[in-house]
Amino acid sequence: MQLVARPIELHLTDPFRISRSVQHSASNIVVAVTHQGLTGLGEAAPSSYYGESTETVLATLPRLASELGDDPFQIEEIMARLQQVIRLNPAAKAAIDMALYDLQGKLLNVPLYTLLGISAQRTPQTSFTIGLASPAEMARKAQAAQAYPIFKVKVGTRNDLENIKAIRDVSNAIIRVDANGGWTPKEAIQTINALAPYGIEFVEQPVVAHDLAGLKLVRDNVAVPVFADESCVALEDIPRLSECVDGIVLKLMKSNGINTLLKMIHTARACHLRIMLGCMIESSLAITAAAHLTPLVDYADLDGNLLVSDDPYRGVTVDAGRLVLPSAPGLGVQPVDVMH
Repeated sequence: MQLVARPIELHLTDPFRISRSVQHSASNIVVAVTHQGLTGLGEAAPSSYYGESTETVLATLPRLASELGDDPFQIEEIMARLQQVIRLNPAAKAAIDMALYDLQGKLLNVPLYTLLGISAQRTPQTSFTIGLASPAEMARKAQAAQAYPIFKVKVGTRNDLENIKAIRDVSNAIIRVDANGGWTPKEAIQTINALAPYGIEFVEQPVVAHDLAGLKLVRDNVAVPVFADESCVALEDIPRLSECVDGIVLKLMKSNGINTLLKMIHTARACHLRIMLGCMIESSLAITAAAHLTPLVDYADLDGNLLVSDDPYRGVTVDAGRLVLPSAPGLGVQPVDVMH
């Protein structure tokens, strides 16, 4: 199998601010793996939070390419080999994993959901993310996004209550909030309880990732369900989180791709945890790959492609908030320029 990688730049329609950073664009990498005249595509969306950059992904991929072998169906073997060659680097591995699954589907001429035995009819609605801004600006964003029945609202500032109130004043959408670890446990308990009357469905990562005792303290002292995102990276994290939270957020980019995510989904189910599938700022290539797994989970937050102005791919679409999977083989993703 031959691997080729190239960087792509995605530009955000609005600056994307969370409690620890602000983002204007995303420098991602598209991976193409070719075998028997067919090409599978994958995407890496590296995050500095998880120790990756465009440069580290581009440096890592050639080292991993030499380990692919000549059978794209041996994904367990291949991913285990990649893990032995280089630890961490999850987005780089996720891009290869996606490309292999895309290739498998194309070789068998079936969509990925069929290959995995998943019903395409059971996809959930996706939330639409509203980044941190002034209360008036967040209300404007909520009004502009009224096609989406669920909002995920970034929190973790002194203005959280005013921001949520401003959104609630203009919208009846379901609201989920995400602090990205921006609160202390005490702040989290106070703020979540103050936000609860505004109809919050659940709160994501209220405290820093390593503070599992803090997560449990928050969960035990608020009426709103608590989900872990940054605290949940590896399969081994799930059993210990089951004592501390109500649910977890899984992402292709922090956990090596589809192969690992399937195992994490089943482990979370065994631990009686609810599951949301999330994303980074990604094109429709990676978002569609994740969307194929959404019938297996409870909630979706797959809107990275909806936040960019220059998505180079077309794949999964959204109808009244619900994810609609493409029926073409593999991931079912097409480059935009091919479609004109």
